[in-house]
Amino acid sequence: MALSDPVRADAPAQRDRVAASPPAPENEKQPIDRALLVVSGVVVLGAIMSILDITVVNVAINTLAGQFHTTLPTIQWVATGYTLALATVIPLSGWMADRFGTKRLYMTSIGLFVIGSSLSGLAWSSTSIIVFRVLQGLGGGMIMPTGMTILTRAAGPERIGRVMSIIGVPMLLGPILGPILGGWLVTDVSWRWIFFINLPIGIVALISARRVLPRDVPAHEQRLDLVDLLLVSPGLALFIYGLAETNSAGGFGSAKVLIPLLAGLTLMGAFVWHALRAKDPLIDLRLFKNRTFSTSSITLVLVAISVFGSFLLLPLYYQAVRGESALQSGLLLAPQGFGAMLAMPLAGQLADRTGPGRIVPFGLLGVAVAVLGLTQVGAHTSYVLLSVDLFVFGIGMGFTMMPVFTGAMQSIRGPAVARASTALNILQQTGASIGTAVLSVLLTAAISSQLGSGHGTIGATAGISPSVREHIAPPMAAAFGQTFWWALGLLAVAFIASLALPRSKPARAADEQPVALPV
Repeated sequence: MALSDPVRADAPAQRDRVAASPPAPENEKQPIDRALLVVSGVVVLGAIMSILDITVVNVAINTLAGQFHTTLPTIQWVATGYTLALATVIPLSGWMADRFGTKRLYMTSIGLFVIGSSLSGLAWSSTSIIVFRVLQGLGGGMIMPTGMTILTRAAGPERIGRVMSIIGVPMLLGPILGPILGGWLVTDVSWRWIFFINLPIGIVALISARRVLPRDVPAHEQRLDLVDLLLVSPGLALFIYGLAETNSAGGFGSAKVLIPLLAGLTLMGAFVWHALRAKDPLIDLRLFKNRTFSTSSITLVLVAISVFGSFLLLPLYYQAVRGESALQSGLLLAPQGFGAMLAMPLAGQLADRTGPGRIVPFGLLGVAVAVLGLTQVGAHTSYVLLSVDLFVFGIGMGFTMMPVFTGAMQSIRGPAVARASTALNILQQTGASIGTAVLSVLLTAAISSQLGSGHGTIGATAGISPSVREHIAPPMAAAFGQTFWWALGLLAVAFIASLALPRSKPARAADEQPVALPV
């Protein structure tokens, strides 16, 4: 599992092996063979753990506060510490993938995640569980970018769309299945099992990764730019921390929010200045000279802001307005996941045949139609209508998220893949944090406008009687409807950006060969 594990003497020949057949014509569809499906399955195992973990743990925050006899702001660091650890380590993942090899890095990241999960399940105090969650986040932050690098190299540009649609399933289902799983474990089993459940999955993922993932050649000459590291990792962590504090601090005007936000932006600005002049930057910003990669990246950020912000509103509506539990609200969100699962395979096939500019705008239109319906939500809106609306939302997401990733990665070749994957994961994490922060502040302001300053937080609705909830539900629903209008506006900006995406996939180089996978 360690990064310094020795490599057999005959490994270079095996790792450098490529398929002997000549490149297929550009319009010929390359099949998804068994070897690639197996590799995709291993990567999905890791992705499921890291993505589900966030929403599973969020459900248990109140339970953990009671278990360890501490305040909610203190125990909230179980989630915040994990997120900041992700933000700190993601910028390193591209360099580490090149320096140590993707297979070793992937196994090491899963190992750290499993160790952190096991220790979190054994935690005896609020301090111990926060520390162990940070360790878990250091492993979890490397799983997704490394997994995407492995899949991109294994699939090649002809098959990356279909393969990305496989890994996209846990990305979209995580926010839906997490509350269901977390609610069940906390209610009927034990809070400790929200962490212990990662142990069997992680062991299977480690064994499978060791057996089936292709070996790659570590580039030992890769130099770590310490200046870049000291600028971008704390800069990103401070920026995301500031965003995470917006709701509890009452908006963006608080010093608790502004100071880390400005400090983070300053450090990241200094990183950009240095990275553009460095010989071997930690994140190669020259990738953005590629028009396809840059337009896909801009669209990805805008989609993440609008869509992940909407993900925040949906379960809160069910819990705050309709009085549903976390488990029930997760079940009510299931139609969104079904829609995404149906759309993703078709979106993946289309992405392998054409450019993202022919897919993503239509996906965003589907999401926009669903969000437009949600602007009309009321205190007694039919669950059937809401389920249909969420199903359309999921279909739109299936035709949006992964085609954007695919469009960006299709244009990247060779050693740049790992750094490109790192950049995209940073952009997605940042966009999701911005969207969550902005819409939570807007929702708080809308609730205060409807009910008065005493009801400016969702937490104020917890534990109220059914008669009181019946009284405040209509204005609360109106506040959610107002906030969904803002989400729709953000989607409109993302739609305009998506129109600049290329409408044809990039041509493959004449000498480009697919990676040979073990059978």
